[in-house]
Amino acid sequence: MNSADNSKKFESAVTYSSYLNVDALLDLQKPRSDGPEHDEMLFIVVHQTYELWFKCVLHELARAQTLLENGNSFDSLSVLGRVRTIFKVLVSQVDILETMTPLQFNSFRDRLEAASGFQSAQFRELEAVLGRRDDSMADHLDPNSPARKRLTDAMNRPSLWDSVISYLVKHGHKIPTEVTKRNIAESYVANDAVQESLANAYRQDPQAAMLLERLIDIDEGLQEWRYRHVKMVERTIGMKHGTGGSSGAAYLASTLFKPIFPDLWAVRSRF
Repeated sequence: MNSADNSKKFESAVTYSSYLNVDALLDLQKPRSDGPEHDEMLFIVVHQTYELWFKCVLHELARAQTLLENGNSFDSLSVLGRVRTIFKVLVSQVDILETMTPLQFNSFRDRLEAASGFQSAQFRELEAVLGRRDDSMADHLDPNSPARKRLTDAMNRPSLWDSVISYLVKHGHKIPTEVTKRNIAESYVANDAVQESLANAYRQDPQAAMLLERLIDIDEGLQEWRYRHVKMVERTIGMKHGTGGSSGAAYLASTLFKPIFPDLWAVRSRF
């Protein structure tokens, strides 16, 4: 075999780099600073990594919803456990960002111009999958963009909690018709009858009880990430307005302690 054949064989083989498209991935970090400022690379890498994890969480939650709606306990627990672990990674990435001092961040902050984390279409989509219903979430997105369509679609299909309700019904737990037939394009409102059914599930259905606790883990994980995000912003820019005209830490603080699954927290008072 001549060198040309060897070269062709090498080029056609699947490698670590070609499978992961590493060259393209490593070409995506484009600091805008003159120089560039040393810490801008860290800022870009961490936030690009967040977007990759958001993509993975959306992928996992879509699978979880299918499993829940089919009444599958075991596989649902596995997928939801993975989501919980990813949220722990999201929290730990704040530790990396906090190695950057306010002076280091401000050395390139003006290069962000109108860019802001509030514009993350994937995080808005994740919020919608978890049950948020707010048309203003899509205001910053191009009306004809794929991101806008994904977010709008997510707000008009069953949320993760709706899938949990389907799971409970399949496992023989009584859920009022006003909940099972509700308008899924509107925000879910905590329901006393649902809480009573959840209490019975905890007492009588060990598999359902484990699944509900996994959901609490996810809810708590998201709240923990929000809290760490708030404190990171405060220690970096104080109470100044964020990039893109956002209110910065003040807005982030307003999102704290708003559970995804209010019934799961309220039911604890019934034991």
